[in-house]
Amino acid sequence: MGDNTGNTNLNIDIVVPCYNEQEMISTFYNVTEEIVSKIENTHFTFIFINDGSNDDSLLIMKGLASTYDNVRYVSFSRNFGKESAILSGLEASSGDYVIVMDSDLQHPPAIIPRMVESVRAGHDCCAGYRADRKGEGRFRSFLSRNFYKFNNKMTNVNMPYNATDFRIMCRKAVDAIISLPEVQRFSKGIFAWVGFDTEWIPFENVERPAGKSKWSTTGLFKYAMDALLSFSMFPLKILVTMGSIFSAIAMIFAVYELIKTLVIGKETPGYASTIIVILFIGGILEISLGIIGEYIGRIFTEIKHRPVYIVKETNVEKQDEGPDKETH
Repeated sequence: MGDNTGNTNLNIDIVVPCYNEQEMISTFYNVTEEIVSKIENTHFTFIFINDGSNDDSLLIMKGLASTYDNVRYVSFSRNFGKESAILSGLEASSGDYVIVMDSDLQHPPAIIPRMVESVRAGHDCCAGYRADRKGEGRFRSFLSRNFYKFNNKMTNVNMPYNATDFRIMCRKAVDAIISLPEVQRFSKGIFAWVGFDTEWIPFENVERPAGKSKWSTTGLFKYAMDALLSFSMFPLKILVTMGSIFSAIAMIFAVYELIKTLVIGKETPGYASTIIVILFIGGILEISLGIIGEYIGRIFTEIKHRPVYIVKETNVEKQDEGPDKETH
């Protein structure tokens, strides 16, 4: 690892996914711009992604773009989700480095100078992780804490505890992420999977100044399932193991019943025990079909080759625009 950037001028894009964030967009820009404008030998461009908001988020983005020459925006035709918004921002970027962060200021702009120092020192990427879960409910903190433990054991990607999407990445890392063709994306896992030298720095968890989180407990559970199914075959391996165990038990029981019948004669089986066994095996089969169905459903989604997002309007201009720019 060497010093690849030194004191040369850097163009850095800040990708900001937004969904119904009308209360925060202007505040985010003002706070962040005040901080990054003090970083020497850098030029920052903000790329706001309007993920199908049904409030005035787009109008505010347009207002900022008409006022400041370092503001760009991309607006989707509908809500495609944060993962699609992140991909869109990365594809719209052209800077030497790209920062991904939320607009709610829970990703503190104050550590951006530290991140820039990291990549100037030679790191490919620098990412933030929460030093604590202050301000969150106990149940949600418990789920978040165990998500990282479970994910790291079950998948082939390793994410630090409390890892976030808040990071700065070199152009090669960004291009590698863009090149991955999957439609159903889990960005934290993708960031880890592509590799590249990454320095991790902590930041304190803060409550958002305005608005409310768009993540529900159900949404977070689905997010966790996406992470597991995107990077692991472990659920299928569990089914194979369970099937082998139940087959062995069935064979042992069959041999036992055969010997018992030959020795003491046929005995009328208990009704209750029979029903219990049928219901138990039936439940296992239903779970198995559900897990297999999840994987098949993902295959079905991928082979349709539908775009990850559809752009309705944007002020981003790129020299290498192609026929697929509007729909990725």
